[in-house]
Amino acid sequence: MFRRLFLGLGLTLAAALPVTVAAQTQSITVSSTTSTEQSGLFGHILPIFTQATGIGVRVVALGTGQALDVGRRGDADVVFVHDRDAEERFVAEGHGGPRRPVMFNDFVIIGPAGDPARVNGLRDSVEALRRIAAARAPFISRGDRSGTHAAELRLWQQAGIDVATGRGAWYREVGQGMGPALNTAAAQNAYILADRGTWLAFRNRQDLRIVTEGDERLFNQYGVMLVNPQRHAHVKAEAGQRFIDWLVSPAGQEAIAGYKINGEQLFFPNANRPGA
Repeated sequence: MFRRLFLGLGLTLAAALPVTVAAQTQSITVSSTTSTEQSGLFGHILPIFTQATGIGVRVVALGTGQALDVGRRGDADVVFVHDRDAEERFVAEGHGGPRRPVMFNDFVIIGPAGDPARVNGLRDSVEALRRIAAARAPFISRGDRSGTHAAELRLWQQAGIDVATGRGAWYREVGQGMGPALNTAAAQNAYILADRGTWLAFRNRQDLRIVTEGDERLFNQYGVMLVNPQRHAHVKAEAGQRFIDWLVSPAGQEAIAGYKINGEQLFFPNANRPGA
């Protein structure tokens, strides 16, 4: 029922597939993040996977926390997200796994060209947030339990800033995905933490630009896990595992690396990187 509801609402559907429906042996549901969908990555790699395997892929794109909840309920076959701590809890609780690293990119702090907090060119992301808070400059938070939101909250904590004191004033939570949050930041001439992939694909930039980048604390790793078929017998374990195996295979890693916008690569495969 839950899957039918998502599909009825049309949250996300894989791009048109280059094989006939008759050639598809089955399809799987992948619960993933808005960044993989709104950056256009899935539109690039899923047709390649389907052409190679005959397996269709439906994507439910949510914040990472919500995407993991979909997996916990057994309403997806695979979870593909970017919050390693939350992913490891998911595995430890027996909801799925093992976790496989797939790719990475990084977060960037976006801000208005006028830069009222004077952070443009600053590499230290924590210091940048301190200056934004001190200036009470408008900051848009996704506020949606996503991997990006979790990363943002960790940075505020490292900065020693309690954002609750600014909530509703300079600090504004929108409870939406990366694309809509960026639209809000553009409309309000505000700062925001974004994943680089979605920013590169984002067209409504208006007066916004990257102001802080390159801090190692902005590293953004993605991982993939099969939902536990022993807890949810309807999980399509074989087809889901084929998708995971393809993502981390040379063919899948090449497909990820091949996705570019204006010649710039958005995601960097690292399935075989120790500790990723």
